[in-house]
Amino acid sequence: MKRVTVFGSRYWPQCEPVKEFLSANNIDFDYFDISENLMNLKMYLRCRDFRPEFDKVKEQGKIGIPLIVVGDGEKFIIEREPTLDELK
Repeated sequence: MKRVTVFGSRYWPQCEPVKEFLSANNIDFDYFDISENLMNLKMYLRCRDFRPEFDKVKEQGKIGIPLIVVGDGEKFIIEREPTLDELK
């Protein structure tokens, strides 16, 4: 299984179900709460501000969390729960 990184916020209700899904399926992941500190927010913005996957999110004025990054950026899953196949 590839490395899984999740960016979210304790203030955004859609983030907790994603963490629960990953845990329930025994998927190890790193979680960064973008509202916890500036460093986490900066890491998230490096993805959001420079990746074309976020163009639609930004056009709609959305934040784009939860964000799941698979591997070293091979896949970006934005604002939804992933499927197990997407995490491979």
